[in-house]
Amino acid sequence: LWRFGYSARLLKNNHFRTAASNTSFPAVWMLLAQYSGRIPGLFVVVKKNSFFTMPETVEDKSHIELYSPHPEVRGMTLLNREAFKRTVIVPVLKVKKEIVNTLLKSLKHTVLQRPGLKRVVEDPEDEDSRLVILDPHKTPEFSLGESEQEVLKQLNVRPDVSKYNLELTYENFKSEEILRAVLPEGQEVTSGFSRVGHIAHLNLREHQLPYRHLIGQVIIDKNPGITCVVNKTNIIDSTYRNFQMEVLAGESKLVTKVKENNIAYELDFSKVYWNPRLSTEHGRIVELLKPGDVLFDVFAGIGPFAIPAAKKKCHVFANDLNPESYNWLLHNCKLNKVDNKIKVFNMDGRDFLLGPVREELSKELPLLKEEQKTSFHIVMNLPASAIEFLDVFRHLLVGEPCSSAGLPTVHCYGFSKHDDPAKDIQERAEASLGTSLDGRCSTYLVRNVAPNKEMLCISFQIPADVLYKRPCPDEAKPAAKRLCTSKEFSEEKLE
Repeated sequence: LWRFGYSARLLKNNHFRTAASNTSFPAVWMLLAQYSGRIPGLFVVVKKNSFFTMPETVEDKSHIELYSPHPEVRGMTLLNREAFKRTVIVPVLKVKKEIVNTLLKSLKHTVLQRPGLKRVVEDPEDEDSRLVILDPHKTPEFSLGESEQEVLKQLNVRPDVSKYNLELTYENFKSEEILRAVLPEGQEVTSGFSRVGHIAHLNLREHQLPYRHLIGQVIIDKNPGITCVVNKTNIIDSTYRNFQMEVLAGESKLVTKVKENNIAYELDFSKVYWNPRLSTEHGRIVELLKPGDVLFDVFAGIGPFAIPAAKKKCHVFANDLNPESYNWLLHNCKLNKVDNKIKVFNMDGRDFLLGPVREELSKELPLLKEEQKTSFHIVMNLPASAIEFLDVFRHLLVGEPCSSAGLPTVHCYGFSKHDDPAKDIQERAEASLGTSLDGRCSTYLVRNVAPNKEMLCISFQIPADVLYKRPCPDEAKPAAKRLCTSKEFSEEKLE
């Protein structure tokens, strides 16, 4: 992308397709994700569905009408599986059992195609025959078309279509069909959830709350491995980024195990923050790092940036204010055998930047030589307020930068409801830093959080005139202690 000089906004452009014609689609997106953090001004838009949906959504209206549960289940709040039983009349063909497989292949577009339902059943009147169930919507008025009749003629099968009473039970219905039949007509049906180990995490709407326990049980029934369903009961607005939740169905076991990008984590979902929809973003940032780089993770959580970076042989400093997150971070470092490669802190983010981060940068940056390729990265994943912490970098260090290449790169996350979220996030970052980032930052759209609310990451190298507080020219001797004011420094630059 850098060589061709194209923006990610030109993905549909024929020239870009030509340039990318020899690259697989996933590889192109990985290339975009990797370079979006390095190319100034590049705003990459990637929308990826990283949450679970109800299995097999309903295909069309006719199927809804035929395979809807019994109408009496409407308004049910306590799950009664027996009430979903219903009998429907379907068309069948009587076929000798030895040619059943041949007929299924020959009439594959006509026979019933519905997961969980048998297409072939016993013939109660003839043990040497079988009944092949046909799709009612492709055999109107229980009669076959000319092409189907020709196939049957070749197989020496009578084209007579009979009626068969097919009994459907709770097990035969899909999640969405069950919930659509239960909730009031016209109301939105829950169709997705986040999965955290054995836990399904819902964000139910107000009209769904009376049915919440039934919804939870249906999710457990229809999704193997899910044994606990919870609903968030308030927004994440606490200091520690966790939220109150209600267990809707299943066991009240909220300590769980997850695997992300081939790394295992353990956590108490009720006490720490974990979002499986950020898996791609965690991988994107770690992909930018090289062995030997230094990573400062200001709001580390349980370690989804820090641990894979340590496994990549980076030097990692990880911090989180939440004592529970700090403890689970220590636990996961040991679990992944990187506890001797990560320095872990339990501090306020601002104190972490002013303390350990400043100390390490003050020690390491003066030693950095031009030919050395060590990079310093600072990740600030607290999108509700991380941008407000950027003012910490104003004159954080004293002296002269050894080289522009050694200046730390910040990856700061934020939410935006603006019509132009990239512009909004950049302007807010500039206000905190007190300088322009035009031409020296990139903005990446992480995900859509809610209607008209985006989560973004802005990446930039901290400008030297922001990061460093330099001695006045006439007092540059080693013994000098007075430092220039911002005004004096600006005048010096103009001269």
